[in-house]
Amino acid sequence: MSRQSPAASNGITPLQQMVASCSGAIITSLFVTPLDVVKIRLQAQKNPFPKGKCFVYCNGLMDHICVCENGNTKAWYKAPSHFNGTLDAFVKIVRQEGTKALWSGLPPTLVMAVPATVIYFTCYDQLCSALRVRMGDYSQEAPLLAGAVARVGSATVISPLELIRTQLQSQKQSYRELTDCIRSAVQSEGWLSLWRGLGPTLLRDVPFSAMYWYNYEKSKSWLCERSHTREPTLTITFVSGAMSGSIASIVTLPFDVVKTRRQLELGELQAKNLSCQASSSSSTFSVMSRIVAQGGFSGLFAGFIPRLIKVAPACAIMISSYEFGKTFFRKHNEERTLRPLQDTNA
Repeated sequence: MSRQSPAASNGITPLQQMVASCSGAIITSLFVTPLDVVKIRLQAQKNPFPKGKCFVYCNGLMDHICVCENGNTKAWYKAPSHFNGTLDAFVKIVRQEGTKALWSGLPPTLVMAVPATVIYFTCYDQLCSALRVRMGDYSQEAPLLAGAVARVGSATVISPLELIRTQLQSQKQSYRELTDCIRSAVQSEGWLSLWRGLGPTLLRDVPFSAMYWYNYEKSKSWLCERSHTREPTLTITFVSGAMSGSIASIVTLPFDVVKTRRQLELGELQAKNLSCQASSSSSTFSVMSRIVAQGGFSGLFAGFIPRLIKVAPACAIMISSYEFGKTFFRKHNEERTLRPLQDTNA
């Protein structure tokens, strides 16, 4: 049984897939977090964040709502001097606050980002392997379906944790106070209140995931054929991840803009300890209509360049790290399987 388990999933076990995705998540966060910290600092000096307002922070794996307590106290948006651009911000932050400041907020976000990524990537691989066998002639579409289902699962699991984290940060409650708050919210508004804001998240993330995995598998196969190799190299996985991530991010950008607006609205209501039912009129499509009315159709594609600059490298680093981890474990399993046979022949 133990030898059949790795073979059933491309030569590695589910536990090894989880370790590979976990290491990929950490590597991605370490590379991408400084970019987002600098971006937030630049935004803050142009439009200072007032108390009670929120901003979206992304460590390359998932978005998080951060609530401003005081305009100048948090390391996130404290600007000790004026920044003249991205490079200037990097230099001044390191010089005046130390290198650690570039990774502000990394530990609490990893607490959620790592498990979410582990669930997502492991579910995708397991589902894709099973669907390729069951779908027969349509096996090439398996990544599309597996990517969509895996994203629904990981987003649904992590959504209540995001809500809890936002309340902890905004109200500085103890865990006991937070438990009482959650219990009273569930009693008054039902269990579904823990999944507030999940709809806009799924509208963006599910199509993104489906397109990403489909294009990734296609481009990886095409590049392997062009390079005359059966196993994808680190360069092939990196380029495939960047290309597929870029395409998916461009197509789903309108939903990303709407999701960000909805996240900010919900976060600010939670920070003010108001019921989110007050924002029931701000549904996904009403927010989209409001954006078009205020800024035209182009408003739905706001932030095109920043999103592309962040998503493309994040996808490339994550998938290449993950594939490298899987290749390592696959070779390890093959060596462990062959070793007893070699000893017997000897």
